[in-house]
Amino acid sequence: MSPRTSSIDRAAEVAAFFDGARLTLGRQLAGLRKSDLAALVDKSPTAVAAWESGAKRPTAATVAQLALSLSVDPGFFAVRPEDVAALSTAPHFRSLRSTSQLVRDQAYAYGKLAVDIATSLERQVEFPDSDVPSFPVHVDVRDGDGPERAAQLVRKEWGFDFGPAGHLVRLMENHGVLVVFSPSQTASVDAYSFSSRLRPVVVLNPIKRDYYRQRFDIAHELGHLVMHGDAEPGGRIVEDQAHRFAAEFLMPADQIRELIPATMGGNAWRTLARLKEQWGVSLQALLYRARWLGRLSNVSYRNAMSTISTRGWRRNEPGLINAIEQPSLLPRAVELLEQEGIDEAQLIEQCRVPPALFRTATGRTPDSELPATSSTDVLRPGGRLVSLLERRQKAMEKAADEV
Repeated sequence: MSPRTSSIDRAAEVAAFFDGARLTLGRQLAGLRKSDLAALVDKSPTAVAAWESGAKRPTAATVAQLALSLSVDPGFFAVRPEDVAALSTAPHFRSLRSTSQLVRDQAYAYGKLAVDIATSLERQVEFPDSDVPSFPVHVDVRDGDGPERAAQLVRKEWGFDFGPAGHLVRLMENHGVLVVFSPSQTASVDAYSFSSRLRPVVVLNPIKRDYYRQRFDIAHELGHLVMHGDAEPGGRIVEDQAHRFAAEFLMPADQIRELIPATMGGNAWRTLARLKEQWGVSLQALLYRARWLGRLSNVSYRNAMSTISTRGWRRNEPGLINAIEQPSLLPRAVELLEQEGIDEAQLIEQCRVPPALFRTATGRTPDSELPATSSTDVLRPGGRLVSLLERRQKAMEKAADEV
């Protein structure tokens, strides 16, 4: 059977189980408006809107055209066990004014696709359960210590009351958060996050290669997941609260206040450099924290930031660590399944997603500079990746022992 015949046959199969939400997802992934897609398939925008809403269903021939126009397999449009879009909250983007709605939709569509991939892989691999604490913080006031108490709660429940937070991406994955890098076409969007009843998600910017700033980004997005499940994204108060959460999460006031210099004379910069490496935060974050906690006066803070600018450190601070933190959950899942004879092509076929986006989400693109780590490094005891085949084998062994 030729590839063209195979595609047409699949389109005919999919037409009967066509899901309009999948068409919306595919269109947004491609960065297209309804009118753009309508022009590509020589139909009206009204027709595209009707297919997406479920009011009408496209013919098999049109499904094939849609798949070709969006560079997806026809099977992409088939109904799934779960509707990721319906189960997800609005994403928290840093600035709603710096990027267009079209670009934000494209970025959010990729995040939902990552959940789709993870859900598909979970049919054969057991991931850690999600246990992100919920601590809603009202966003109609600036006062109060809600963000700080939320950060303290997470540190306590996640078992590290004292000291610096370790590998943040690993920590998030250990607690069931899906962390992925966005594809290059959405690199203009900074890190963002959204909650899903399937799995909470944090999407990191692939261009930002600063270890220290990336960690603050991750903590900031964790703050949104913890505090802002029902909050309207993008507001100044919401973003300020996420920043305060991140600062307390990474630099707890009661632990770092007395360590930060009270003046910028003497060995202050050397002390800050040492704290930067110990706590995994930028010099600028430490200076801002020092002012927030009352250790530095406004004048001293402004003078220190002026020095930062003069030395060219606004965007390129000196630091010992060059490699950013890398996600491991999905890459390890793919690696584990390959060890059991299920190759990448089979997984892509199972997920029915564009191969390039599958490789980006699972960290198997050239952008992944670090080698894969072992499963014992990836997840904590009791939460490691376990294939369903391995689980079945252990169950059989246990049953045999009991006999």
